[in-house]
Amino acid sequence: MSQQLAVFPAFFRVAQKRVAVFGNGDEAFAKVRLLLNTEASIVVFADAPEAEFAQYLRDRGIEHVAAAFAPEQLDGAILVFAATGNAVEDQRIVLAARERKIPANAVDQPDFCDFFTPALVNRAPVAVAIGTEGAGPVLAQMIRAQIDQLLSPSLGVVASLAASYREAVDRLVPRGVARRMFWRRFFQGPVADKVAGGDLAAARREASRLLDAPEKARGHVWLVGAGPGAEDLLTLRAQRVMMEADAIVYDALVPQTIVDMGRRDAERLSVGKRKGCHTKSQDEINQLLVTLAAEGKRVVRLKSGDPLVYGRAGEEMAAMREAGISYEIVPGITSAFAAAADFELPLTLRGVASSLVFTTGHDLTGEVLPDWARLAVSGATIAVYMGRTVAASVAGRLMQAGLPPETTVAVIENASRADRRLLHGTLKDLPDLENRSELAGPVMVIIGDAVAGANFERSEPLVAGKARGEKKNIEAAFGRDEQILN
Repeated sequence: MSQQLAVFPAFFRVAQKRVAVFGNGDEAFAKVRLLLNTEASIVVFADAPEAEFAQYLRDRGIEHVAAAFAPEQLDGAILVFAATGNAVEDQRIVLAARERKIPANAVDQPDFCDFFTPALVNRAPVAVAIGTEGAGPVLAQMIRAQIDQLLSPSLGVVASLAASYREAVDRLVPRGVARRMFWRRFFQGPVADKVAGGDLAAARREASRLLDAPEKARGHVWLVGAGPGAEDLLTLRAQRVMMEADAIVYDALVPQTIVDMGRRDAERLSVGKRKGCHTKSQDEINQLLVTLAAEGKRVVRLKSGDPLVYGRAGEEMAAMREAGISYEIVPGITSAFAAAADFELPLTLRGVASSLVFTTGHDLTGEVLPDWARLAVSGATIAVYMGRTVAASVAGRLMQAGLPPETTVAVIENASRADRRLLHGTLKDLPDLENRSELAGPVMVIIGDAVAGANFERSEPLVAGKARGEKKNIEAAFGRDEQILN
């Protein structure tokens, strides 16, 4: 489904400009109330307004013309609202407005709307407008209520105060990082606190103090986990720091949709690390982070999954410490957890699997079995990252260590994403994974007795053409485990 809007969100300049509203009842009444959030010069054409509406217009001194629609009434208007309650009449008004190249809106008739009226959160001069392209006005109102609760009632006052300092800031504070830091401190520090407390004089003193001694721009690096790929699994903290970053340095496995969630004007730098394709070495990435931070930039180093799980974060943290650069870790959901969730798979299971091992398939390609291989034999669940191309080695070495060939295996490509693919089988089937060249995305392999408790309804056999009886055998094996527990 397309993520592109059919409309372009924009704000019209309407101060002291003529906006025409046509209608006698509730629909016209609602448009007038919305327009009163602005400084527009409103004129209402209503030949027989309802009593409450007429009284409202009188009480607020809104111009009222007691006449039925005539095309010449549109002259001089910059916007037109057709809200008569009569669909045919509203269409006639819109067509006449279009002949004069005036944008018009007919209530509840999307085909006769050159623009849509949003649900509005007003913190003048700050405004948040929520639109649904006419598809869901109730949804827009629900979103408006949520945003209204998030924004401080004093936000508009702080914004107005900021406008009065803009010329001085442009003159005294250097462009770029230093100026962004100044405004961040302005809107989030003592200035905003004093405004919220109702002490505008104290807020001005704090703003002047901030201007007299602007803080020198200091670089900072966040090592951020982007999660397994689904945008809604990104943490709130990760979203916040991405909106603060001056530069975003990201790996190839991070989806572009997540990279695009960063600040719109942030510098975006792909370092393209994935198996067999490294556009920059790890040393080059370390140096890039140090250089950007030394320039005073706030940098997000965006990694797939969690930065501390096979993310080379240790080397990057060492580089930051050596260079004296401040940094922070922002955890992400690692792929093993997302894969287990997609399979509804218990990574630990009482009486069956009480330990969990994270590893890469390359740990099982050497001559010596790693210590954790013995844990697999005793019932641990094994989560293998980047294991597709060494699946045969993984299976062979685990069976050599004593793990039964019938041990259940779950495989998932693109965990958490819409294009995920789930496969199931047994340890002896795992070598077939190396032949599945169509699996181009990141692949996670989970091995162990607890895997038999997964939901295999949406998965397919790991070995192409394998009988469904294999699936029943897996479920039967899990049933035996449950009997042992009981």
